[in-house]
Amino acid sequence: MPEYPPQLKHKVIFETFDALNRGEAMLLINDHDPKPLFYQFQIERPNQFTWDYLEQGPETFRVKIGCV
Repeated sequence: MPEYPPQLKHKVIFETFDALNRGEAMLLINDHDPKPLFYQFQIERPNQFTWDYLEQGPETFRVKIGCV
């Protein structure tokens, strides 16, 4: 994923998620735990996503975010 300015990252992530079809997933790679994004998903897309850590740091966090 290309680098985005901080103020655009969550917007781009949600746009990417919204373009997924049911059953598809996206991979988020981050240099810190994206837990605040998880909470934002819970608020903005309740019961619409799955969140599976594939790698949990300390330097790289990889999260598979699925569309249910």
